[in-house]
Amino acid sequence: MTILLMVIGLLVALAGIIGCILPALPGPALSFLSLVILSFAKDWEPFGMQFFIVMGGLAALVTFLDYVVPAGGAKKYGASKYGVTGSIVGMLIGFFFIPPLGIFVGAFVGALFGEMIAKRGTKDALRAGWGVFVGIMVGVGLKLAYSGIALFFYIKEMF
Repeated sequence: MTILLMVIGLLVALAGIIGCILPALPGPALSFLSLVILSFAKDWEPFGMQFFIVMGGLAALVTFLDYVVPAGGAKKYGASKYGVTGSIVGMLIGFFFIPPLGIFVGAFVGALFGEMIAKRGTKDALRAGWGVFVGIMVGVGLKLAYSGIALFFYIKEMF
């Protein structure tokens, strides 16, 4: 039973890595869950309560930042409310039509259209779209870093 749980936990950890790119899967949450599964399988020996509090808090923080950072990137690069709204709408539409790449392309194009609706120039619209793209990349990078660290600890304590 222990080996089965460890294999399931490893699969959940790998799904966590994939979930950092695919928005349908909560990457950091799955990565955290994999650590819980491993600890359960090994009678709660590998990780202490302090480790779980830190890793759980980091998973929550990274997930929160994943929603905030793209809007912050758009604002930093001068996007209007229309650009930010357009990026969110574009991200959702892109996800459903050409996943997972559609998230990035959709957010960029949505920000562009939003800025065009706001009657801003092409240069400002492109800059806002770039800000959204940079923000999304930073969010994905943060999630990948967290999930990679969780996978490292998983494999380290697996044996």
